[in-house]
Amino acid sequence: MAGAGGSALAAAVSAAGGLGSLPCAMLTGDKMRAEMGVIRQRTDRPFNVNFFCHQPAADEPAAERRWRARLAPYYSEHGLDPAAAAEAPSRAPFDADACAMVEDLRPAVVSFHFGLPAADLLARVKATGAQVMSSATTVAEARWLAAHGADVIIAQGYEAGGHRGMFLDDDLSRQPGTFALVPQVVDAVDLPVIAAGGIADGRGIAAALALGAAGVQIGTAYLATSEATISDLHRTALAEASDDASQITNLFSGKPARGLSTRVMREIGPLSDDTPPFPTAGGALAPLKKAAEANGKTDFSSLWAGQAAALARPGDAGEVTRRLVAEAGTHLTRLSRGR
Repeated sequence: MAGAGGSALAAAVSAAGGLGSLPCAMLTGDKMRAEMGVIRQRTDRPFNVNFFCHQPAADEPAAERRWRARLAPYYSEHGLDPAAAAEAPSRAPFDADACAMVEDLRPAVVSFHFGLPAADLLARVKATGAQVMSSATTVAEARWLAAHGADVIIAQGYEAGGHRGMFLDDDLSRQPGTFALVPQVVDAVDLPVIAAGGIADGRGIAAALALGAAGVQIGTAYLATSEATISDLHRTALAEASDDASQITNLFSGKPARGLSTRVMREIGPLSDDTPPFPTAGGALAPLKKAAEANGKTDFSSLWAGQAAALARPGDAGEVTRRLVAEAGTHLTRLSRGR
Protein backbone atom coordinates (compact mmCIF):
# COMPACT_ATOMS: atom_id res chain seq x y z
CA MET A 1 0.00 0.00 0.00
CA ALA A 2 2.91 2.34 -0.72
CA GLY A 3 1.51 5.83 -1.11
CA ALA A 4 -1.89 4.81 0.29
CA GLY A 5 -1.04 4.49 3.97
CA GLY A 6 1.56 5.33 6.57
CA SER A 7 2.18 5.35 10.30
CA ALA A 8 -1.33 6.49 11.24
CA LEU A 9 -3.00 3.59 9.43
CA ALA A 10 -0.46 1.01 10.62
CA ALA A 11 -0.65 2.15 14.24
CA ALA A 12 -4.45 2.18 14.29
CA VAL A 13 -4.69 -1.37 12.91
CA SER A 14 -2.09 -2.73 15.34
CA ALA A 15 -3.68 -0.97 18.30
CA ALA A 16 -7.01 -2.57 17.39
CA GLY A 17 -5.51 -6.06 17.39
CA GLY A 18 -4.47 -6.53 13.77
CA LEU A 19 -0.96 -6.42 12.35
CA GLY A 20 -0.54 -2.94 10.92
CA SER A 21 1.91 -2.56 8.05
CA LEU A 22 4.16 0.34 7.13
CA PRO A 23 4.89 0.43 3.38
CA CYS A 24 8.53 1.43 2.95
CA ALA A 25 9.19 1.10 -0.79
CA MET A 26 8.65 4.83 -1.40
CA LEU A 27 10.24 6.12 1.83
CA THR A 28 13.73 7.44 2.49
CA GLY A 29 15.68 6.00 5.39
CA ASP A 30 14.99 9.03 7.56
CA LYS A 31 11.28 8.86 6.77
CA MET A 32 11.15 5.15 7.62
CA ARG A 33 12.69 5.82 11.01
CA ALA A 34 10.34 8.71 11.69
CA GLU A 35 7.26 6.70 10.69
CA MET A 36 8.25 3.75 12.86
CA GLY A 37 8.81 6.16 15.72
CA VAL A 38 5.26 7.45 15.32
CA ILE A 39 3.85 3.91 15.34
CA ARG A 40 5.69 3.09 18.56
CA GLN A 41 4.43 6.28 20.17
CA ARG A 42 0.85 5.25 19.40
CA THR A 43 0.91 1.53 20.22
CA ASP A 44 3.11 -1.08 21.85
CA ARG A 45 1.65 -3.82 19.63
CA PRO A 46 3.70 -5.55 16.91
CA PHE A 47 3.69 -4.14 13.39
CA ASN A 48 5.08 -5.05 9.98
CA VAL A 49 7.38 -3.12 7.66
CA ASN A 50 7.09 -3.95 3.97
CA PHE A 51 9.74 -3.64 1.26
CA PHE A 52 9.98 -4.31 -2.45
CA CYS A 53 12.92 -6.49 -3.47
CA HIS A 54 12.87 -6.25 -7.26
CA GLN A 55 16.03 -6.12 -9.32
CA PRO A 56 16.60 -2.54 -10.52
CA ALA A 57 16.27 -2.35 -14.28
CA ALA A 58 18.83 -0.67 -16.49
CA ASP A 59 17.80 2.59 -18.13
CA GLU A 60 16.23 2.08 -21.55
CA PRO A 61 16.17 5.46 -23.34
CA ALA A 62 14.55 3.95 -26.41
CA ALA A 63 11.68 2.58 -24.33
CA GLU A 64 11.25 5.94 -22.61
CA ARG A 65 11.09 7.72 -25.98
CA ARG A 66 8.58 5.20 -27.28
CA TRP A 67 6.37 5.63 -24.22
CA ARG A 68 6.45 9.42 -24.43
CA ALA A 69 5.57 9.23 -28.11
CA ARG A 70 2.60 7.03 -27.22
CA LEU A 71 1.44 9.65 -24.72
CA ALA A 72 2.16 12.65 -26.98
CA PRO A 73 -1.50 13.23 -28.01
CA TYR A 74 -2.47 13.57 -24.36
CA TYR A 75 0.33 16.09 -23.80
CA SER A 76 -0.93 18.13 -26.73
CA GLU A 77 -4.49 17.98 -25.40
CA HIS A 78 -3.33 19.47 -22.09
CA GLY A 79 -0.87 21.95 -23.61
CA LEU A 80 2.15 20.17 -22.12
CA ASP A 81 5.62 19.53 -23.52
CA PRO A 82 6.08 15.76 -24.01
CA ALA A 83 9.85 16.18 -23.70
CA ALA A 84 9.63 17.78 -20.27
CA ALA A 85 11.53 15.92 -17.59
CA ALA A 86 9.50 14.23 -14.89
CA GLU A 87 10.47 11.79 -12.20
CA ALA A 88 8.54 8.60 -11.60
CA PRO A 89 7.53 7.80 -8.03
CA SER A 90 10.56 6.20 -6.42
CA ARG A 91 10.19 2.55 -5.46
CA ALA A 92 13.53 1.45 -4.08
CA PRO A 93 14.40 -2.22 -3.56
CA PHE A 94 15.52 -3.46 -0.14
CA ASP A 95 19.24 -2.79 0.27
CA ALA A 96 22.01 -2.65 2.88
CA ASP A 97 20.85 0.71 4.23
CA ALA A 98 17.29 -0.52 4.73
CA CYS A 99 18.65 -3.68 6.32
CA ALA A 100 20.71 -1.64 8.78
CA MET A 101 17.58 0.26 9.72
CA VAL A 102 15.75 -3.01 10.39
CA GLU A 103 18.67 -4.18 12.54
CA ASP A 104 18.55 -0.95 14.51
CA LEU A 105 14.78 -0.62 14.98
CA ARG A 106 13.85 -4.32 15.08
CA PRO A 107 10.23 -4.45 13.91
CA ALA A 108 8.45 -7.68 14.80
CA VAL A 109 7.63 -8.55 11.19
CA VAL A 110 9.34 -7.73 7.90
CA SER A 111 7.56 -8.53 4.64
CA PHE A 112 8.70 -8.47 1.03
CA HIS A 113 7.12 -8.16 -2.40
CA PHE A 114 8.65 -9.65 -5.60
CA GLY A 115 10.47 -12.49 -3.85
CA LEU A 116 13.13 -12.14 -1.17
CA PRO A 117 16.26 -9.99 -0.84
CA ALA A 118 19.78 -11.36 -1.30
CA ALA A 119 20.64 -14.20 1.07
CA ASP A 120 23.09 -12.16 3.14
CA LEU A 121 20.55 -9.38 3.70
CA LEU A 122 17.81 -11.88 4.53
CA ALA A 123 20.06 -13.57 7.08
CA ARG A 124 20.67 -10.23 8.76
CA VAL A 125 16.93 -9.53 8.94
CA LYS A 126 16.21 -12.95 10.44
CA ALA A 127 19.02 -12.48 12.97
CA THR A 128 17.01 -9.61 14.50
CA GLY A 129 14.29 -12.09 15.43
CA ALA A 130 11.82 -10.67 12.92
CA GLN A 131 9.32 -12.97 11.27
CA VAL A 132 9.78 -12.81 7.48
CA MET A 133 6.77 -12.89 5.16
CA SER A 134 6.65 -12.65 1.37
CA SER A 135 4.05 -12.76 -1.39
CA ALA A 136 3.51 -15.76 -3.63
CA THR A 137 1.15 -15.61 -6.59
CA THR A 138 1.55 -19.30 -7.50
CA VAL A 139 2.34 -22.56 -5.72
CA ALA A 140 5.77 -22.58 -7.37
CA GLU A 141 6.55 -19.18 -5.86
CA ALA A 142 5.33 -20.35 -2.45
CA ARG A 143 7.64 -23.36 -2.59
CA TRP A 144 10.54 -21.13 -3.66
CA LEU A 145 9.93 -18.75 -0.75
CA ALA A 146 9.71 -21.62 1.73
CA ALA A 147 13.00 -23.04 0.40
CA HIS A 148 14.77 -19.68 0.60
CA GLY A 149 13.96 -18.62 4.15
CA ALA A 150 10.46 -17.15 4.42
CA ASP A 151 8.66 -17.86 7.70
CA VAL A 152 5.17 -17.06 6.41
CA ILE A 153 3.73 -17.19 2.87
CA ILE A 154 1.25 -14.55 1.68
CA ALA A 155 -0.86 -16.20 -1.02
CA GLN A 156 -1.78 -13.26 -3.26
CA GLY A 157 -4.70 -14.08 -5.52
CA TYR A 158 -5.45 -12.45 -8.84
CA GLU A 159 -8.19 -10.35 -7.21
CA ALA A 160 -5.71 -8.35 -5.11
CA GLY A 161 -5.25 -4.62 -5.59
CA GLY A 162 -1.89 -3.01 -6.21
CA HIS A 163 1.20 -4.64 -7.67
CA ARG A 164 1.25 -8.34 -8.42
CA GLY A 165 4.00 -9.96 -6.33
CA MET A 166 4.90 -12.37 -9.16
CA PHE A 167 8.61 -13.04 -9.51
CA LEU A 168 9.11 -16.47 -11.13
CA ASP A 169 6.69 -16.08 -14.05
CA ASP A 170 5.34 -13.01 -15.83
CA ASP A 171 2.39 -14.76 -17.52
CA LEU A 172 -0.75 -13.12 -16.10
CA SER A 173 -2.99 -15.73 -17.71
CA ARG A 174 -1.55 -18.34 -15.34
CA GLN A 175 -2.29 -16.40 -12.14
CA PRO A 176 -4.88 -18.14 -9.93
CA GLY A 177 -7.55 -16.47 -7.83
CA THR A 178 -7.29 -16.33 -4.05
CA PHE A 179 -9.67 -19.17 -3.19
CA ALA A 180 -8.06 -21.51 -5.71
CA LEU A 181 -4.53 -20.53 -4.66
CA VAL A 182 -4.83 -20.64 -0.85
CA PRO A 183 -5.67 -24.33 -0.30
CA GLN A 184 -3.04 -25.41 -2.82
CA VAL A 185 -0.36 -23.33 -1.12
CA VAL A 186 -1.47 -24.68 2.28
CA ASP A 187 -0.98 -28.21 0.92
CA ALA A 188 2.37 -27.37 -0.70
CA VAL A 189 4.30 -25.74 2.15
CA ASP A 190 4.76 -26.47 5.84
CA LEU A 191 4.46 -22.81 6.83
CA PRO A 192 1.61 -20.51 7.89
CA VAL A 193 -0.24 -19.14 4.87
CA ILE A 194 -1.88 -15.70 4.75
CA ALA A 195 -4.68 -15.23 2.22
CA ALA A 196 -4.68 -11.98 0.25
CA GLY A 197 -6.86 -10.64 -2.55
CA GLY A 198 -10.59 -9.96 -2.77
CA ILE A 199 -11.11 -10.17 1.00
CA ALA A 200 -12.88 -7.12 2.40
CA ASP A 201 -15.40 -8.37 4.96
CA GLY A 202 -16.02 -11.08 7.54
CA ARG A 203 -17.41 -13.52 4.97
CA GLY A 204 -14.15 -13.43 3.03
CA ILE A 205 -12.08 -13.85 6.19
CA ALA A 206 -14.13 -16.85 7.32
CA ALA A 207 -13.88 -18.44 3.87
CA ALA A 208 -10.09 -18.03 3.79
CA LEU A 209 -9.70 -19.54 7.25
CA ALA A 210 -11.97 -22.44 6.27
CA LEU A 211 -9.61 -23.16 3.36
CA GLY A 212 -6.65 -23.45 5.72
CA ALA A 213 -5.26 -19.93 5.85
CA ALA A 214 -3.71 -18.92 9.16
CA GLY A 215 -4.84 -15.33 8.62
CA VAL A 216 -5.74 -12.77 5.99
CA GLN A 217 -4.10 -9.69 4.55
CA ILE A 218 -6.51 -6.87 3.72
CA GLY A 219 -5.66 -3.72 1.78
CA THR A 220 -8.51 -2.29 -0.28
CA ALA A 221 -10.98 -2.27 2.63
CA TYR A 222 -8.62 0.09 4.47
CA LEU A 223 -8.48 2.58 1.60
CA ALA A 224 -11.85 3.90 2.73
CA THR A 225 -10.62 4.62 6.26
CA SER A 226 -9.88 8.10 7.53
CA GLU A 227 -6.19 7.19 8.04
CA ALA A 228 -5.59 6.21 4.41
CA THR A 229 -3.52 8.75 2.49
CA ILE A 230 -5.23 8.44 -0.89
CA SER A 231 -6.62 11.53 -2.62
CA ASP A 232 -10.23 12.66 -2.41
CA LEU A 233 -10.61 11.76 -6.09
CA HIS A 234 -9.42 8.23 -5.32
CA ARG A 235 -11.89 8.01 -2.43
CA THR A 236 -14.76 9.06 -4.67
CA ALA A 237 -13.82 6.48 -7.32
CA LEU A 238 -13.58 3.81 -4.63
CA ALA A 239 -17.02 4.70 -3.27
CA GLU A 240 -18.49 4.35 -6.79
CA ALA A 241 -16.67 1.10 -7.62
CA SER A 242 -18.46 -2.04 -8.81
CA ASP A 243 -17.32 -5.64 -9.08
CA ASP A 244 -15.95 -5.06 -12.60
CA ALA A 245 -14.34 -1.68 -11.94
CA SER A 246 -10.72 -2.82 -11.63
CA GLN A 247 -8.18 -4.08 -14.15
CA ILE A 248 -4.60 -5.29 -14.18
CA THR A 249 -2.42 -2.62 -15.77
CA ASN A 250 1.27 -1.89 -16.28
CA LEU A 251 0.83 1.69 -17.48
CA PHE A 252 1.62 3.42 -14.20
CA SER A 253 4.84 1.68 -13.19
CA GLY A 254 5.89 -0.87 -15.80
CA LYS A 255 4.80 -3.87 -13.67
CA PRO A 256 1.33 -5.43 -13.55
CA ALA A 257 -0.86 -3.97 -10.81
CA ARG A 258 -4.62 -3.88 -10.21
CA GLY A 259 -6.43 -0.57 -10.04
CA LEU A 260 -9.73 1.07 -10.92
CA SER A 261 -10.13 1.68 -14.63
CA THR A 262 -9.26 5.17 -15.89
CA ARG A 263 -9.29 6.90 -19.24
CA VAL A 264 -5.69 6.09 -20.14
CA MET A 265 -6.25 2.42 -19.32
CA ARG A 266 -9.34 2.30 -21.52
CA GLU A 267 -7.83 4.14 -24.47
CA ILE A 268 -4.32 2.66 -24.59
CA GLY A 269 -5.39 -0.65 -23.12
CA PRO A 270 -4.57 -1.65 -19.56
CA LEU A 271 -1.42 -3.51 -20.65
CA SER A 272 1.06 -2.07 -23.13
CA ASP A 273 4.39 -3.23 -24.54
CA ASP A 274 5.37 0.44 -24.87
CA THR A 275 5.92 1.06 -21.16
CA PRO A 276 9.53 1.41 -19.96
CA PRO A 277 10.85 -0.86 -17.17
CA PHE A 278 9.55 -0.73 -13.60
CA PRO A 279 9.31 1.69 -11.88
CA THR A 280 9.97 4.39 -14.48
CA ALA A 281 6.72 4.34 -16.51
CA GLY A 282 5.01 6.71 -14.11
CA GLY A 283 7.40 9.56 -14.87
CA ALA A 284 5.86 10.34 -18.24
CA LEU A 285 2.37 10.13 -16.77
CA ALA A 286 3.10 12.43 -13.83
CA PRO A 287 2.52 15.79 -15.65
CA LEU A 288 -0.69 14.43 -17.20
CA LYS A 289 -1.91 13.22 -13.81
CA LYS A 290 -1.23 16.62 -12.25
CA ALA A 291 -3.03 18.49 -15.04
CA ALA A 292 -6.07 16.19 -15.00
CA GLU A 293 -6.43 16.10 -11.22
CA ALA A 294 -6.32 19.91 -11.13
CA ASN A 295 -9.55 19.71 -13.13
CA GLY A 296 -11.07 17.05 -10.87
CA LYS A 297 -10.35 14.13 -13.19
CA THR A 298 -8.52 10.83 -12.62
CA ASP A 299 -7.77 10.18 -16.31
CA PHE A 300 -4.08 9.45 -15.65
CA SER A 301 -4.14 8.50 -11.96
CA SER A 302 -3.22 5.12 -10.50
CA LEU A 303 -6.26 4.24 -8.39
CA TRP A 304 -5.00 1.01 -6.84
CA ALA A 305 -7.82 -1.23 -5.59
CA GLY A 306 -8.81 -4.89 -5.66
CA GLN A 307 -11.88 -6.61 -7.03
CA ALA A 308 -13.72 -6.30 -3.70
CA ALA A 309 -13.50 -2.49 -3.72
CA ALA A 310 -17.29 -2.17 -3.59
CA LEU A 311 -17.25 -3.85 -0.17
CA ALA A 312 -15.01 -1.18 1.40
CA ARG A 313 -16.87 0.89 4.01
CA PRO A 314 -15.80 4.20 5.57
CA GLY A 315 -14.68 4.48 9.18
CA ASP A 316 -11.51 4.83 11.16
CA ALA A 317 -9.02 1.98 10.82
CA GLY A 318 -9.47 0.74 14.37
CA GLU A 319 -13.23 0.56 13.90
CA VAL A 320 -12.84 -1.28 10.58
CA THR A 321 -10.43 -3.79 12.15
CA ARG A 322 -12.75 -4.57 15.05
CA ARG A 323 -15.74 -4.83 12.70
CA LEU A 324 -13.90 -7.28 10.42
CA VAL A 325 -12.93 -9.47 13.37
CA ALA A 326 -16.48 -9.46 14.74
CA GLU A 327 -17.99 -10.27 11.35
CA ALA A 328 -15.52 -13.10 10.80
CA GLY A 329 -16.32 -14.54 14.22
CA THR A 330 -20.04 -14.53 13.43
CA HIS A 331 -19.54 -16.33 10.13
CA LEU A 332 -17.10 -18.86 11.60
CA THR A 333 -19.64 -19.68 14.30
CA ARG A 334 -22.28 -20.23 11.64
CA LEU A 335 -19.92 -22.48 9.69
CA SER A 336 -19.14 -24.54 12.77
CA ARG A 337 -22.88 -25.04 13.34
CA GLY A 338 -23.42 -26.00 9.72
CA ARG A 339 -25.55 -22.97 8.94
